[in-house]
Amino acid sequence: MEKNELYPVFLKVHKLKVLLVGGGNVGLEKLSFLLKSSPNAVVEVVAPRFLPELEALAAKHPFVKLTPKKFNRWMLRKRHMVIACTDDWKVNKRVYDLSRKRFLICNIADTPDLCDYYLGGIVTKGNVKIAISTNGKSPTTAKRLRELFEEIIPEDINKMVENLNEYRKTLKGNFEQKVQRMNEITETLKK
Repeated sequence: MEKNELYPVFLKVHKLKVLLVGGGNVGLEKLSFLLKSSPNAVVEVVAPRFLPELEALAAKHPFVKLTPKKFNRWMLRKRHMVIACTDDWKVNKRVYDLSRKRFLICNIADTPDLCDYYLGGIVTKGNVKIAISTNGKSPTTAKRLRELFEEIIPEDINKMVENLNEYRKTLKGNFEQKVQRMNEITETLKK
């Protein structure tokens, strides 16, 4: 059986510089997804043209910059991660190859072999965030799981997290003792 070997991380994209190459429907989808989870993400979107919906979305987010130009390699300077989603395979492949040379993590939309990471399904309830991956095999399954988790996770889970954080600050003892006490308190979540 094949195993999902992805390592999930939660990136602080408001502290990173993201380049998104493509101003069409897929570019709009990728930007929307990124901003839904991280409204203060620092993103530059590069394309010769932009959908009006993408322009409207960017206008609502002060850290999103639209650059109406064709991609060139200099645009990769001072970046942390790249997403390419043009309708031109050669441009997407060039973005990927140049990103790899600069040790930048890159995602080429709908091309799993040219992805260092995937933009999986995400469920957010206050401070609680759950990422869902199908290893690039079935975005529809990730979407359905996201919908399920959004429905079954209670809205007030954030209050519980905040309360547990305040309680954790009051605990005395070494790390192991604190972990044991927090485990005892949260044991009921398994039921």
